[in-house]
Amino acid sequence: MTIQDIEKVQAELDALQCSNQKEVEEARVRFLGKKGIVTALFEEFRELDKDGKKEFGRPINTLKQAAQAKIDELKETVGQVQDASAPKVDLSMPGDDMDLGSRHPVSIVRQEIVQIFRKFGYDVAEGPEIEDDYHVFEALNFPPNHPARDMQDTFFVSSGHPNPLLLRTHTSSVQVRTMEKENVPIRVVCPGRVFRNEAISARAHCIFHQIEGLYVDEGVTFADLKQSILLFAREMFGPQTEIRLRPSYFPFTEPSAEVDVSCNICHGKGCNICKGTGWLEIMGCGMVDPNVLEASGIDSSKYSGFAFGMGLERIAMLKWRVNDLRHYFENDMRFLKEFEASIEV
Repeated sequence: MTIQDIEKVQAELDALQCSNQKEVEEARVRFLGKKGIVTALFEEFRELDKDGKKEFGRPINTLKQAAQAKIDELKETVGQVQDASAPKVDLSMPGDDMDLGSRHPVSIVRQEIVQIFRKFGYDVAEGPEIEDDYHVFEALNFPPNHPARDMQDTFFVSSGHPNPLLLRTHTSSVQVRTMEKENVPIRVVCPGRVFRNEAISARAHCIFHQIEGLYVDEGVTFADLKQSILLFAREMFGPQTEIRLRPSYFPFTEPSAEVDVSCNICHGKGCNICKGTGWLEIMGCGMVDPNVLEASGIDSSKYSGFAFGMGLERIAMLKWRVNDLRHYFENDMRFLKEFEASIEV
């Protein structure tokens, strides 16, 4: 190692020019990398005797500092040049459109049904999703150990005491709470999410949505129930829609019925949607059992009422011919955007 070697490297550093960041990085490696020129000089420096180290120590350290300073200077200079040459942003230009989501089909159907019943004079009532056994079962005429409780597989949140907590299996619990708090006459619809321990498939899910209705007043009859459902069906599915009621059983209504509407695809002629029958099942209904009225403090000798309930996913499937219930829970934007045209602005 000689002073001339150090001066030669210093001269190369002084003359060094770079036009981009890639060249700057290559220069850094050439001079300061593990096999770089300055690094090699330090390797030679370690082999010198005491006098040699005293002679070359200061110059070689000065060279290393100069090399690092030169690389830093080039990085900053090249960066400024690139920033200056970059295309300018025109702040007066309109921004890019944001890819917004769409209303969920279940929400669209819920809003449509609520709007229909609001025209009939119904208010909207809501309640907790985590309920107690009394409001979900006992107040609705499900005594303990009643076989009807087996009709619904329940998710229990707590157990081991007389009134355990559970995820509500129907929004009928909201009807009970409404009858406990409100004065007669009562006319409400109760939309909400419910939970049942069922295997997930194209036709069933452990989470789904319901909307139930309740009307309690003096002199309410089954004829009133039938007419209300017919008006709803024609508002929802078209003015030519017909309904039929089939006898059924629910613990909280007596008499009870299942409601079918005429198929709006084939208009009663039979198709694959209605399985050739010309009818589509949409809800259950019935006259409120006197025991349910009495449990909520309503005099069943003076007042009567009817109730009905339907699954929102079921209505949406019939309305848009969706063939798999699981689509509603996958949040696939391609699926959800199919319903944009159904949203009323």
